[in-house]
Amino acid sequence: MKYQSQKVALYYFVAAMALFGIQVLGGLLAGWVYVSPNFLAEILPFNIIRMIHTNALIVWLLLGFFGAAYFLIPEESEREIWSPKLAYIQLIILVVGTLGAVGSYLVGIHGGREFLEQPLWVKFGILVAALIFLLNISMTVLAGKKTAITNVLLMGLWLLSLLWVFAFINPDNLSLDKMYWWFVVHLWVEATWELVMAAILAFLLLKLTGVDREVVEKWLYVIVATALFSGILGTGHHFYWIGLPGYWQWVGSIFSTFEVIPFFLMMSFAFVMVWKGRKNHPNKAALLWSLGSSTVAFFGAGVWGFLHTLHGVNFYSHGTQITAAHGHLAFYGAYVALNLAIFTYAMPMLRERAPYNQVLNMASFWLMTGGMAFMTFVLTFAGTIQTHMQRVVGDYYMQVQDSLSIFYLMRFGAGAAVVIGALLFLYSMLVVRKSEVIAPGPANPVPGE
Repeated sequence: MKYQSQKVALYYFVAAMALFGIQVLGGLLAGWVYVSPNFLAEILPFNIIRMIHTNALIVWLLLGFFGAAYFLIPEESEREIWSPKLAYIQLIILVVGTLGAVGSYLVGIHGGREFLEQPLWVKFGILVAALIFLLNISMTVLAGKKTAITNVLLMGLWLLSLLWVFAFINPDNLSLDKMYWWFVVHLWVEATWELVMAAILAFLLLKLTGVDREVVEKWLYVIVATALFSGILGTGHHFYWIGLPGYWQWVGSIFSTFEVIPFFLMMSFAFVMVWKGRKNHPNKAALLWSLGSSTVAFFGAGVWGFLHTLHGVNFYSHGTQITAAHGHLAFYGAYVALNLAIFTYAMPMLRERAPYNQVLNMASFWLMTGGMAFMTFVLTFAGTIQTHMQRVVGDYYMQVQDSLSIFYLMRFGAGAAVVIGALLFLYSMLVVRKSEVIAPGPANPVPGE
């Protein structure tokens, strides 16, 4: 750790990891409800469990992004964070808002719009926190050195914060409502978040492989250009069946096929950087997570997204378990694994320890990735059967769900593997033996410096 204000990132990462634990446990509970539908139905209905699961996911990923920015921007800008106090205030607002939202859900108070269920005061809190963050980070970058990594990261974070404004727009017309809703959800995860992912991945590979910055920057700009080109008009694949004009079927289909390209480029970028790299970095787990993130993102967001993005296919598969298969693998690869990569890289430096518990950390990677891959295959098979029985044959929905029970049981088993892997990761990050503490100096440099 080169700058004292980078310590801010430690608290963001710890808060993110706590929510990560809650999120995966909530997902496992939701998975069991698919197996036993009346489980906790009177105490904690499925819609509330699902809300907590998805909202915890979004918030902990954002906390990870914010923490990553506070960690890497001082190094890239070669100066301290403009105001560490504002960064801590931002974190407090986000944590209080998260607790307030969960408390509201538990007593049945929510907005009813998936991912955007937060009460109005929480939405405003998130907006204030985002504005504080943008001020803090922008002032840091403006006063310091500018690099491609900081430029792309700032663009992604500014755009995702500005798009949050659409969360406040809730028209009575259902078509308009869904259109503005996708302006937040799609343009976050399939456009602006891709910029954040590319910037963080570039920083990690720069540090872990020792490749020349010029090479990294050329790749980065190409990835960003393709992500924005495909992601913005690719929003059209959500406009097929919500009452918008028919030309969106063509626009959505054509540009959605291009959305595979930035994820393929990110995967290629990661492996080429490692191949060209000349640094034997001690933090092997961080490199594993970085390569794993780009690879799984290509298959989850790219390949599985393409499987059902063309309107002729989507007409039948829309809203089935195929969507769930794509969503789980895409989020895990593109954003979950990326955050776990930056945690794995940064936490040893933030706590002034050697890259510790490497075996446990890498074991957690294979458990989580294997569990998520199996879950994806199971849900893909379930969704294919569901599409045929429900949309082609015309069987009743609940009759089809009964036929899928064996797949839901296998999905629960896969989810259990993911949870065990997640808990193992948290243990490897937060529980450290005293013997692993190092004293930074010429003989024992802090990893990454």
